[in-house]
Amino acid sequence: MNPLTERDIRTSFVNCSKGEAKRLPLPKDLAEIDHWDDLDFLGWCDLSAPARSYLVAEREGVPVGVTLRSSATTRGFLRRSMCSLCLTTHPGSGVALMSARKAGPAGRDGNSVGLYLCTDLDCPLYVRGKKQPAPGGRMEETLTVEQQIDRTRVNLDAFLDRLFV
Repeated sequence: MNPLTERDIRTSFVNCSKGEAKRLPLPKDLAEIDHWDDLDFLGWCDLSAPARSYLVAEREGVPVGVTLRSSATTRGFLRRSMCSLCLTTHPGSGVALMSARKAGPAGRDGNSVGLYLCTDLDCPLYVRGKKQPAPGGRMEETLTVEQQIDRTRVNLDAFLDRLFV
């Protein structure tokens, strides 16, 4: 992923108004991010509203930002869930169903799409082994890391495609 500026991020959002995009909080460590090559998308949580998260990915070389809302359900620590993007499993509330309003008129009509995602939105780091989930979080696979990265990108692109349909 190419490095993003505040302006890049704020102008990239496709499922909220320009005013909402102008007011949304940016990642606190945006200026310190030095691992852009390890990111398939930039994701962060809204610390003032725990049910809100944001994701910015490149689509055909252009940043596309998405506002997300997570489900409010909490699960017991013994129950595990799997992220639909990176296929990492987490105990408890480490994975949540996140929904995004669709872009354009469909979104204004209240239509949305959902996906189970790691609540910390660190999927690219889990796939690359740069961040370790709780024990048992990454299953041993016969795919190479590069193939797993490609699969994550395909899953992300499929989710983004659904926003525009």
